[in-house]
Amino acid sequence: MKIVIIAFSIVAFLFAISVHESAHAWMANRLGDPTARMLGRISLNPIRHIDIVGTILLPAIAAITGAPLLGWAKPTPVDTRNFKNPVLDDILTAVVGPISNFVVAIGCFILLIVIGKTSGSGQYIVQALAQGALVDTSSAIMPIALLFHRALLLNLLLGIFNLIPLPPLDGSHVIRHFMPDGMRRIFDVAGISILWILVLLRVNFLGPLLGPAMHLFDSSLMRL
Repeated sequence: MKIVIIAFSIVAFLFAISVHESAHAWMANRLGDPTARMLGRISLNPIRHIDIVGTILLPAIAAITGAPLLGWAKPTPVDTRNFKNPVLDDILTAVVGPISNFVVAIGCFILLIVIGKTSGSGQYIVQALAQGALVDTSSAIMPIALLFHRALLLNLLLGIFNLIPLPPLDGSHVIRHFMPDGMRRIFDVAGISILWILVLLRVNFLGPLLGPAMHLFDSSLMRL
């Protein structure tokens, strides 16, 4: 079962980053910058978005060692000079990535509700997953529900992580445009350094954010 969970997590993670980066590319193209579209980045094919370190190496280390899953895709290229409103359009292009992950998470939540309503075994399996338990059952519903639940978790994780206002994460685009040029350069360098320090020291800075969000969905699955 551990191998199945790892495999499903990899599938869900690859889909989550593909949706995320495709959303960036799609929005940039809609706002006047075709750079990412011309490079084929408006695609759910994960091969187009894979970064050797962020998409392969770090998730593999997490799978082998049990460390928290952390990773990223190849950044979507955006040329803000093509935007009519460089500040607003850059912000919209940045935040649409996390928003797309939240949309996928809500979609998975709805599908889990449907599975829970289909039969008694479906309800039992979904409620067990919502409580952090795995059900030993031969029902074909179990792997489907498990995949959707992992996708729900990982899309929430990716969306929340990218909203943190530290460069190069998407959340930093919301505030960096309102800084003077000198402070913006310091912010970019310091933000990346702070982020890597948190990661290398394995500081659980996502737990206080992801925990309540996931609890909201799981508790709603229990009630519904």
